[in-house]
Amino acid sequence: ILLSRGAGRIAAQLREVTEPGRLADLAGYSPDLTLAQKVQVLETLDVTERLSLVVAWAKDTLADLALRERIKSDVEEGMEKSQREFLLRRQLEAIRKELGQLGDVEEGAPDGYRAKIAGRDLPDKVREAIEREIDKLERTSEQSPEHGWIRTWLDTVLEVPWGVESEDRLDVPAAAAILDEDHDGLVDVKERILQHLSVRKLQSERGLVPVDGRGAGAILALVGPPGVGKTSLGESVARALGRRFVRVALGGIRDEAEIRGHRRTYVGAQPGRLVRALREAGTMNPVLLLDEVDKIGADFRGDPASALLEVLDPAQNHTFRDHYLEVDLDLSRVLFIATANVIDTIPGPLLDRMEVIRLDGYTDNEKVAIARHHLLHRQANRAGLQEDEVVVTDDALAAVVSDYTREAGVRSLERELGRLMRKIATKFVAGEETPPVTVE
Repeated sequence: ILLSRGAGRIAAQLREVTEPGRLADLAGYSPDLTLAQKVQVLETLDVTERLSLVVAWAKDTLADLALRERIKSDVEEGMEKSQREFLLRRQLEAIRKELGQLGDVEEGAPDGYRAKIAGRDLPDKVREAIEREIDKLERTSEQSPEHGWIRTWLDTVLEVPWGVESEDRLDVPAAAAILDEDHDGLVDVKERILQHLSVRKLQSERGLVPVDGRGAGAILALVGPPGVGKTSLGESVARALGRRFVRVALGGIRDEAEIRGHRRTYVGAQPGRLVRALREAGTMNPVLLLDEVDKIGADFRGDPASALLEVLDPAQNHTFRDHYLEVDLDLSRVLFIATANVIDTIPGPLLDRMEVIRLDGYTDNEKVAIARHHLLHRQANRAGLQEDEVVVTDDALAAVVSDYTREAGVRSLERELGRLMRKIATKFVAGEETPPVTVE
């Protein structure tokens, strides 16, 4: 009211002015003019020139005021739109709640994420981080790129199997039978696995828990030539323990982000391979095989082998932090098994964190047993043959091992047996032989 009265008085005073020179002099009262401009008005004697100066300055002032008003109006309009959308969303959620339709919450909505975490067994720090991101999602407009980043992060975090663990099969004789069934030989490896299982059984029976969240620290490194069964042994260990098995191929990777993940600020950021392995396994205590750990490279993108130091250290991996998730991840329950052909190319600090078990190869008798129990059946099926259609004697297998293979593993032996099965299948098709066929 006071402003309107003041403006009315100024307008009445201006109407009483009849001389152009006096009208120009009244511009000296304007707060929008600088001291130098006011002095310039007083120094200008020509009335026309004085009025031109005042009118030009008035136009500049009006243009500045119009621009400020337009910016203020745009900002207020955007704020009103965001507030209106927020209010409408809250009203919609309240209406759905009253109608009992909470199960129909829109996919990706804040309430949908809150419903997902309500029944999950999440660590306190992880729950706080998720709730903080949900609150941020609620305040962020759907048109903002950050809205999609937050949703992707929430989906990724909720896919991690927090609190889900497989129950170990603590029957040591049954586990030993499974290992013997899957692999011949490898006495040292089997003995170490059974020791780990025996320790877990004692801890379970006596109610012992790891100190400071640290697990048993069982990190094995199987070192041996190709074809001795290092990778397949990991699957047998998982089956013996009753755990999920997941394999992470490390051969040739050079980017540290493959282990620790990318920062969320990068376009296309995603968690590291360890987080993805846990998501694939669906449990927090799988048997995780780190394949070809001796073939990790390093370049300007970082050193993946150094990033593995925290992963494979029992004193640290219970608080492993992925760059994408940015929350502590407990890897102490994971049974890590690394494979390598040689230990010379494994960095010393990384090798120091692993328990090395050497697989030097198989004897001829062990190769014959492996061929009899595992390879013959597999190659016969691949050639389309039934088990009773081909009989291979032990002497024939020994001849193949001694005369046609020169390796520590059994890959060449399997190839030779595959070639033998294919020849027999060809003779069956050509009518040159009829089953059963005996190879002596």
